[in-house]
Amino acid sequence: MKIEPGKRFWVTVTVAVVLFTGFVVARNLVHAFKIKRQVNALERDREIYLEKIRQDSTLIERLRYDDYLEEYARMNFRMQRRDEQIYIMED
Repeated sequence: MKIEPGKRFWVTVTVAVVLFTGFVVARNLVHAFKIKRQVNALERDREIYLEKIRQDSTLIERLRYDDYLEEYARMNFRMQRRDEQIYIMED
């Protein structure tokens, strides 16, 4: 007795293969969209950090001069010379 697969068997196998393939492709697409979103977020962060680096580089260059260093210390750290008094008035 020989068992031969009929039309119904092949239709079932084909549907199962198509569903499995569709599931795998859909899962990979969702994963690809998540990765693309993360890449975009990291690129935005990169631009922000590059701008901060530019600002800090400019500040470092300016702090090499004593006049600006003194001004920076007075404004940001409220430093003063020994013989002077400073009155801080904030708005």
